[in-house]
Amino acid sequence: MSPLSIPGFTEQRVTVDDGVALHAAVGGSGSPVVLLHGFPQTHLMWRHVAADLAADHTVICPDLRGYGASDKPAETGADVYSKRTMGRDVVRLAAELGHDRFTLAGHDRGALVAFRTAMDHPQAVARALFLDVLPTLDMWDALRGVSGAVGFHLYLMAQAPGLPEEMIRGAADSFFSYFLDAWTNDPTALPADVRRHYLDASAAAVDSIVADYRASAGIDVEHDTVDRADGDQLAMPVTVLQQDWGAALGYHAEGLWSAWAPDLRHRTVSCGHFMAEEDPKLIAAEIRALADR
Repeated sequence: MSPLSIPGFTEQRVTVDDGVALHAAVGGSGSPVVLLHGFPQTHLMWRHVAADLAADHTVICPDLRGYGASDKPAETGADVYSKRTMGRDVVRLAAELGHDRFTLAGHDRGALVAFRTAMDHPQAVARALFLDVLPTLDMWDALRGVSGAVGFHLYLMAQAPGLPEEMIRGAADSFFSYFLDAWTNDPTALPADVRRHYLDASAAAVDSIVADYRASAGIDVEHDTVDRADGDQLAMPVTVLQQDWGAALGYHAEGLWSAWAPDLRHRTVSCGHFMAEEDPKLIAAEIRALADR
């Protein structure tokens, strides 16, 4: 466990599946908000936002299955790291902590988990906020031609077990550091101790991180394809904040999201990918506005 923590929050482990417990930081009081981290990070990415929201909300920040101090089950089948399974973890975590309905926000990989959670459990997810992603089907469609090289890691980790894990383990610091450097506009937002925590946590979770990404090139696509064919949509109010990736990759982000979320507020922001750390006041304000809606 990292010595770093969110001030005023308690940390605990909650069993959510057979042999799987999630590590979570919990603080504040009021209506519940669950915050899901992205790659290559842990729940600590929410430290500023969570402390802000805790003034008037109960805030739950887990490490996702396979990340941080949460359990990392072996990839014995395609469903172990499907977003459906990881979303079920989130609902069970919240229920174990006494919350059957909550506002859910996710960044990057956590946003994909949040998307599937909201699709599968509309009775639990009252409102949803997604930071800097497209839904899985749209993400793969957007990565075309040489401009799609920005997503090289998606293709690497989509490969069969063995080679991706070996390659990443062989240069873990360089691999994970690349994304921390390339995706941030303000390096001071990731202080040395926090950065070291992310690198160490990711290096200790290579197999499960790759399994998470592999699921997004397989079973997660299958689940989203069924929803699209059936015309299923997100039933709750949705906020999406994104960088202007569409300008570089040639897609209209708001249009893609509106097909999934009829009650949508979409906003393009100027900070880097790690926006909860680069502009925490903005992100906290957006989550609070949605949660209080």
